[in-house]
Amino acid sequence: MAADGVVVIGAGPAGAAAAIGLARMGEPVTLVGEPRRFAAVEGVSARVLEALRGLGLEQALRAFAPPSPRRALWNGALSEANTESLVDRQSFDRGVLDDLQRLGVKVVRGHVAEAASAPGRHEIRVETADGVRTLVADFLVEARGRAAPGGGLPRVRGAETVSLLQYWQGPPGSAHSAVQSCEDGWAWMAALADGRRYLQLTLDVRSAALPPKKALADYCAARLRGIDAAAPFLRDAEPVGEPHARTSTPVLNEVLAGDDWIRVGDAAMAVDPLSGNGIFQALSSALQAPAVVATLRHDPARAQLARQFHRQRIEQLFYRFARIGRDFYAQETCWPQSPFWAARRGWPDRAPLHAEVRPDTVEVARRPVVSGGRIVEAEVVVTPDQPLGVWHLDGVPLAPLLKAVQAAPGRPAEAVLQGLDGLGAEAAVRIAGWMRTQKWIF
Repeated sequence: MAADGVVVIGAGPAGAAAAIGLARMGEPVTLVGEPRRFAAVEGVSARVLEALRGLGLEQALRAFAPPSPRRALWNGALSEANTESLVDRQSFDRGVLDDLQRLGVKVVRGHVAEAASAPGRHEIRVETADGVRTLVADFLVEARGRAAPGGGLPRVRGAETVSLLQYWQGPPGSAHSAVQSCEDGWAWMAALADGRRYLQLTLDVRSAALPPKKALADYCAARLRGIDAAAPFLRDAEPVGEPHARTSTPVLNEVLAGDDWIRVGDAAMAVDPLSGNGIFQALSSALQAPAVVATLRHDPARAQLARQFHRQRIEQLFYRFARIGRDFYAQETCWPQSPFWAARRGWPDRAPLHAEVRPDTVEVARRPVVSGGRIVEAEVVVTPDQPLGVWHLDGVPLAPLLKAVQAAPGRPAEAVLQGLDGLGAEAAVRIAGWMRTQKWIF
């Protein structure tokens, strides 16, 4: 059986970003996936929409509602400072699959029933509308989200968390969303213009006294009716179908790539939904994956460097988003003894979200970077807040410029930089000013 080259399993944002990047690099890539099987709504920021636009996902973008306000009742205080664009994930997923085909990615629509791997060979059995189809890949990109098999690999796990999603139907209206904390968790509510409402309770697995499955719908409805911010979403609406329970536990896979496979998106690391960065982190974990894949496939001498690059970036993303969630949890002080809040306000650690940077803490070191579609090693500027390093600004390598400034104490940085690497006076002033805002230099 002829090999299909690179096969991406999963048609969410991470799988789509990886497949598009691989196709643009000329890699033979096939994506296998289907829309999410349960109804759900997500909210995203403007930067997510911009990232999707950059990928060329035009049809998927049409599934998003215009930006709408999000009411937050947190720690007893009401805020309406943030906006988000709501999207029906099933409509979004269908749009992504259509976009992928338009962009030249080979797509197999269906459900992966089985994936068996041996060194250099992966057989994927797919249940499609036309029957069972078997693909053979020499490289596998695992992008099935939280549903991806763990393979017995070690994982870092946060507090065990479950989210109960219930779909309600009401009359049409404007799109909007809300979030509210409660003693044993928090609730997120979203209404679409066509009257669909999605209400989600997020609770601690160990301390939540959940009823049997047959009583879950009544439990969710009763709990939601006791939440003030949910009242506008429940008004004139009725629940439809049964609630969907899914894990929301933060998870980081400690092994993220091998010689012929890689994990991206939630299959690599999944964050607490409170961070509000689900689609963004999925995209962030996958945008540079094509360079890792290409290096592993075509430049085995740099395979270890490529795996190191991917692991370090996934870990940095995970802990950054985990600390964002931690700090938001810590803002809620109404129930200091509640098991839910106690388990989350100090996890994963006490490290600040942003480490202090001073000129004496900034150094030049060699780190893996993306260059020409491959992972190579280069000199970068490393700081406590950017431990993986900053390579260039607007295409200008920064490490040699910083070394020159550090080697000339007492001289104005602008004067040192002018003429280096062909920099004119205006560029020297701009880069020196940027270095000062980053606290690299005085």
